[in-house]
Amino acid sequence: MNFFTELFNPSVPFIRNAFIASLLSSVLFGVLGSIVSVKRIAGLAGAISHAVLGGIGIALFLSVNKIIPNFPPILGAIIFAVITAIIIAFVSLKAKQREDTVINALWAIGMSVGVVFIAKTPEYVDPMSYLFGNILLISNESLMLLAILDLIVLFLSIRYYRQIEASAFDEEFARTRGINTDLIFVILLIVTAISVVLLQTFVGIVMVIAMLTLPSGTSAYFSKNLSGMMISSTALSILFSFSGLFLSWQLNLPSGAMVVIVSGVVFLLFSLIKLK
Repeated sequence: MNFFTELFNPSVPFIRNAFIASLLSSVLFGVLGSIVSVKRIAGLAGAISHAVLGGIGIALFLSVNKIIPNFPPILGAIIFAVITAIIIAFVSLKAKQREDTVINALWAIGMSVGVVFIAKTPEYVDPMSYLFGNILLISNESLMLLAILDLIVLFLSIRYYRQIEASAFDEEFARTRGINTDLIFVILLIVTAISVVLLQTFVGIVMVIAMLTLPSGTSAYFSKNLSGMMISSTALSILFSFSGLFLSWQLNLPSGAMVVIVSGVVFLLFSLIKLK
């Protein structure tokens, strides 16, 4: 079947939902990804994205065993992600010398806890769907949550742009201007954590970090400021997402993986061109 025909076919809503999800996700990838890249905290975002599996596993275990009936995995993931973000923020601000050790520990413990609880869940759930995602299965509720999060992120980015920009490029200067850089850092990690949970339905936990860094990394080669980087990174995310969806449909391959492959290839091409 032709991809463009099915995209507007009312009897095949999952393709249309996947396309809408790619547009909504691109806003988060573009805006948050730019800030994450400029502040060089991709490693922190990566730790949060992998630790999320712990919350998913615990939520599934509690729900299936009727300990907390109908406890949604996404809620467990959000709670776990926010707690992880707060711990990482505290360690990064108060115990810099132990930062790498704590981050790696949270990364490993979160994923391990998730695997253990999923394995002990009576109706065993394959963790691959959470690790690598499937945008073709995204629900209308997830689209609504993504849209709401987009509005929140856009509002915060526009309202506090000057503070974010100053904090991202020169924290010492920002402090001298009376900007609470620590608070901005904590809020950034919490918003990133919640975004990671919602975005894992798109490309999965493992690949979220790639889409938070590859479009912004590519746009960094030709952007002159943070706002330009956010806009161009969002545009690139849309382009990469649509291209990945199209190729996955044509070649019958996993959509999330194809989106990341397209993003990675373009980033590497830009990198090679800049090296010449």
